[in-house]
Amino acid sequence: MPINPRTRPFPPPPQPGGSLTFGAGPSCSASPRPQQSTAEQSMALPRRALLLAAALPLLFLCPAEAGGVGVNYGRVANNLPNPPAVVQLLKQQGITQVKLYDAEPTVLRALANTGIKVVVALPNEQLAAAASRASYALLWVRRNVAAYYPATQIQGIAVGNEVFATAKNATAQLVPAMANVHAALARLGLDNAIKVSSPVALTALATSYPSSAGVFREDLAQPVMKPMLDFLAQTGSYLMVNAYPFFAYSGNAGDISLDYALFRPNAGVLDSGNGLKYYSLLDAQLDAVFAAVNRLGNYNAVRVVVSETGWPSKGDAGEAGASAANAAAYNGNLARRVLSGNAGTPLRPNADMDVYLFALFNENQKPGPTSERNYGVFYPNQQKVYDVEFVLGRGSPAAGGGGSQGNGGLGWQENGGPSTSGNPPSGVKVTTGEAWCVANAIVGEQRLLAALNYACGEGGADCKAIQPGAACYEPNTMVAHASYAFNDYYQRKGRTIGTCDFAGAAYVVNQPPSEDGQVRPPLDGLKKLNQTVARIPVQ
Repeated sequence: MPINPRTRPFPPPPQPGGSLTFGAGPSCSASPRPQQSTAEQSMALPRRALLLAAALPLLFLCPAEAGGVGVNYGRVANNLPNPPAVVQLLKQQGITQVKLYDAEPTVLRALANTGIKVVVALPNEQLAAAASRASYALLWVRRNVAAYYPATQIQGIAVGNEVFATAKNATAQLVPAMANVHAALARLGLDNAIKVSSPVALTALATSYPSSAGVFREDLAQPVMKPMLDFLAQTGSYLMVNAYPFFAYSGNAGDISLDYALFRPNAGVLDSGNGLKYYSLLDAQLDAVFAAVNRLGNYNAVRVVVSETGWPSKGDAGEAGASAANAAAYNGNLARRVLSGNAGTPLRPNADMDVYLFALFNENQKPGPTSERNYGVFYPNQQKVYDVEFVLGRGSPAAGGGGSQGNGGLGWQENGGPSTSGNPPSGVKVTTGEAWCVANAIVGEQRLLAALNYACGEGGADCKAIQPGAACYEPNTMVAHASYAFNDYYQRKGRTIGTCDFAGAAYVVNQPPSEDGQVRPPLDGLKKLNQTVARIPVQ
């Protein structure tokens, strides 16, 4: 079975924006007000919120141009469930896209007649044969693709995996192999339905920071990447990119903000080269790839698919950030963002993008550090390591249990730590420690405004204090007002699981926000703030 190693990217960006400055007023950051009538709440809506009142149901239920969230199904393990059981798990979770590292017959047969879209792979060790002999490529396609299609909805073929990083001697053979595989598909009449690409690791970049300076390595740019991009453009295919913010953060935890890596609110990083501000490390990495692509020609029609990305739930002592909580935050926030139709980057804001999370299971036979064996969303027994939402607007129930989405997908035990399965029983409250609901600035002002409109209207939050001239109107920012409204709603609902999400526009923190809606208050205001925030007693 193939091994699917992740490779470290080139130099990461520094911590966004340095230190942050926060307001000192504690009373506007978290404390719920007495209940108002529905009529009073409607009258108290911020004026700017009225414009999108009717748009909220559409925002939550009908995201436009949304991408898909799939999983990488690796099998470098000796304790995984059999393929039919895996397929049932995929269906149960609403997972409609899966990427393989080979074309294993038992897996492809199990996926037949399920409607699940599949990407199969021609392994690195077969590149030379596929590149040098068109007959070999044709035979491979007949046996591994045509024999199962269309009952098994194969939609793509990954020719090799991170060839530049893991099979450097085959680099020159990559594009010829892709061309021969495509020619085989065309001969069989499958080239319109099934696209050919090859996952590229970020190590293909000579420079990745700042994003605007992104450029491919000299040994790859003209000899390999330009011919590949020409091929992708001519065949209507897409560029597959494997991107792991975890590696950049883990190797530079003192310089990179964890919030920046996990899609949480942060000060952002300004790229002086393109004038764009970045609020997530993944966006910065992808835009470095886009910048590198743009240097080779006009390939705007070539979509990008994030063929691998993920975060480990466990790691060695030196692997900073490897934890179930961080994995839940990264994968959960990313999935909600993609499913909500907000997958574009600052450089390509309107792009819809498919993302394949790595990985479906923890794989106990993978070599390398502990993290390599702990990227799975599921344990081999099919219990969740943590919760990820694969379908917008519904929980992701684990096998045999209920799901949650209100705290970024992370379940809680009574000691405040992550639960073994990542799934609290339905309706369980966050019972120990304090918790606040804050706005997720990354989703943008339009979605924050729609969610704010819901919270202050139908949701029943008391928003009188954030009206013009009222006590908590200043600072007059969307994040501050939304954080106030979201938290009021969350506290009134008893901090139950699922009441701090707003389709990805909010998330739970366990330290008090200051009045500007941020989550790191000045130390001199912390004590006073803790005294004024309403607390929910332990049940």
